[in-house]
Amino acid sequence: MNPTLTLATAGRVMRQLLADRRTMALMLVVPCVLIGLLAWIFKSTPVFDQIGAPLLGIFPFVVMFLVTSVATLRERSSGTLERLLSTPLNKADFLLGYAIAFGVMSILQALIATGFAVWVCGLNAAGPAWLLVVVAVVDALLGTAIGLFVSAFAQTEFQAVQFMPAFVLPQFLLCGLLVARDQMPDVLHWISNILPLSYAVDAMTTVSTKTDATGDVVVDLVVVLAFAIAALLLGAMTLKRRTP
Repeated sequence: MNPTLTLATAGRVMRQLLADRRTMALMLVVPCVLIGLLAWIFKSTPVFDQIGAPLLGIFPFVVMFLVTSVATLRERSSGTLERLLSTPLNKADFLLGYAIAFGVMSILQALIATGFAVWVCGLNAAGPAWLLVVVAVVDALLGTAIGLFVSAFAQTEFQAVQFMPAFVLPQFLLCGLLVARDQMPDVLHWISNILPLSYAVDAMTTVSTKTDATGDVVVDLVVVLAFAIAALLLGAMTLKRRTP
């Protein structure tokens, strides 16, 4: 790996993102709109306090999965990736550069979404707000890593979007947001234990319900980061230079 080429890739991706206003709106504005709608729907009820924090972990994951998978596929289908990989840049430099660029955007996204939920929508969390931001950033990195991995199996941007029901919806249904994981049938509980979003939601739920949540949250974050690193390694192994 070459750190200079990795940072150059990250800088190029950042410039492309900043020039794309629709993508910036999808990453920074849409999560706030969705959180605001939920707060409005469940106004004067305790429901928003119960699901608001877990959703702060789910939205970054979904948005980064969608944006990363489509953006990477666009690089491949346009021939840009093939040209880049004909230079000294290797696959690991490319993927890590993407992860750094989207990691920076995920930090910005987490700060804005968490600040909006806590200070505008009135989300009450027993734990510190900064820990909500940390978990949201890690969840966004997980979405980025899985998006990079999944893009290798799509031939068009439409196919990349179609992977959402396969990679995202099962995790959403089994993550414990709709029904507590320990109240699920044994088989579903076991499946939820091997899905990374379950640990992300567990971490957010812990922050929202416990004042001293750091120790428990660190364990969940280590698991989520391990899934993200594994997805990046698999993405480096399966990344194709161009779409057939």
